Amino acid sequence: MTSLSTSPAWSTLAELASQIKHQHMRDWFAQDPNRAEKYTTSACGITLDYSKNLITDEVLDALQTLAKQQQLGAKRNAMFAGDIINYTEQRAVLHTALRNFSGKPVYVDGVDVMPEVLATQDKIQAFTHAIHSGEHKGYTGKAIKQIVSIGIGGSFLGPKIMSEALKPYWVSGVKVHFVANVDGCHIHDVLSQLDHEETLIVMSSKSFSTQETLQNTLTAKDWFLSAGGKQEDIAKHFIAVSSNIKAATDFGMAEENIFPMWDWVGGRYSLWSAIGLPIALTMGYDNYRQLLEGAYAMDTHFIEAPVEQNLPVLLALLGVWYVNFFGAQSHVLLPYYHYLRGFPAYVQQLDMESNGKGVNEHGHVDYATGPVIWGSEGTNGQHSFHQLIHQGKVLIPADFMLPLRVPNQNDTHHAMLASNCFGQTQALMQGKTYQECFADLEGKGLDEDTRHTLAQHKTMPGNKPSNTLLFEQLDPHTLGALVAMYEHKVFVQGAIWGVNSFDQWGVELGKVLGNQVLDKLVNKQDSLSFDSSTNQLISKFRSAN
Repeated sequence: MTSLSTSPAWSTLAELASQIKHQHMRDWFAQDPNRAEKYTTSACGITLDYSKNLITDEVLDALQTLAKQQQLGAKRNAMFAGDIINYTEQRAVLHTALRNFSGKPVYVDGVDVMPEVLATQDKIQAFTHAIHSGEHKGYTGKAIKQIVSIGIGGSFLGPKIMSEALKPYWVSGVKVHFVANVDGCHIHDVLSQLDHEETLIVMSSKSFSTQETLQNTLTAKDWFLSAGGKQEDIAKHFIAVSSNIKAATDFGMAEENIFPMWDWVGGRYSLWSAIGLPIALTMGYDNYRQLLEGAYAMDTHFIEAPVEQNLPVLLALLGVWYVNFFGAQSHVLLPYYHYLRGFPAYVQQLDMESNGKGVNEHGHVDYATGPVIWGSEGTNGQHSFHQLIHQGKVLIPADFMLPLRVPNQNDTHHAMLASNCFGQTQALMQGKTYQECFADLEGKGLDEDTRHTLAQHKTMPGNKPSNTLLFEQLDPHTLGALVAMYEHKVFVQGAIWGVNSFDQWGVELGKVLGNQVLDKLVNKQDSLSFDSSTNQLISKFRSAN
């Protein structure tokens, strides 16, 4: 098999990149007044302006050829069909089935999974109604007003960040708190504010044995019992999203309040499953349903839209272009909307856990794969790390995000926010030449040598790529589409690089070693047989505790 990095499509792109590096976007915009219109496309409530990228029609054609060479279409169809594409764990990858509103069956091992998916959605709807209506009461007859969602990884990030992003849609009378860190300070700070008689604990762990999640849930149980609750009262105040029904019922949970999980849904894609129950509890089932429908709309777009109009495919191809042909090692996400401030952290897990791989099914790869994903809300980053993006020597592609309309905000605030967003993309693209900076210093009372020195420091090279993503407003439907768009972007890049985007063996190793170390921290008399550094660290911890 020909290596990706020696394939004809790759060679064509390498040659194009060597030419593009000597050109400037500023000149392209001057030469083509229709550039922005040509490189803008919309779908599912999202408009993507990708005109401020180091691309030409020839580059886009070559990137599409690369995608065809890597059989993107066939790989995409295999995922939606329920084929075993997670080949190291022998699993299908079907988070898309969780938001499938086509009415068509989806098969895994010859069994249609849609009846169980739809039954779980009905169960989420019924339980959400029971909480919001006050029908579900605690053991003393009080309605539930406080909900603590305990998870880790995708079981935490998805519900928390989606709920934060949709704060204008929260229902009144119920507040949801999210806990992930096994650091006892977090769970203590949350529980210390609450009345156990009106609190519901939602524990999310497929195995019911995830170390951090189980320990936090046990701490919550101790808090509940020490506050006056009894073991038989656990069933009214603790529920689980888990496939381990026995462990959950042994804990004290009612079997009817255990929501299912499936092996064909990875943790970082699980918000569409019952893991998303806290989202429904935060903003009501109808809004949660809209989130799912937005994702389904993006799924349909991903399947049906031609490459030149396909949002996730375009974003993925641009990412491959910069990682593999411009040496970009990171990609920054910049939401210009306070409620969306957690989104970079969500995509960080989604992307880096999926494509942070150095092996494909044929062996080790000889090219870069997943970049570092990072970011922060605008305009805060402009006063800190934007400096590196503007004048640093390493190329950092950026995604800017802005809703055109926002709730509960006056026009001045939002206009200032938008002006900064658009101004930053303009500055990154066009920069400011040395000659322009030197001319600006004329008449400032500076001698010529000082003007030359300052002009060098003020020069902005520009030619820094960015995408601008606009939404009419960030409602549940649009957010669902946005998340699904990044999911599919990650899938496309994994397909091109040939890696398995759906396992996470690096994560698994850390869990195994962490459990081994924990055993030595708890059993202080045991001899230590790790490396000298780990032995020393354990000894110091033992001495301090």
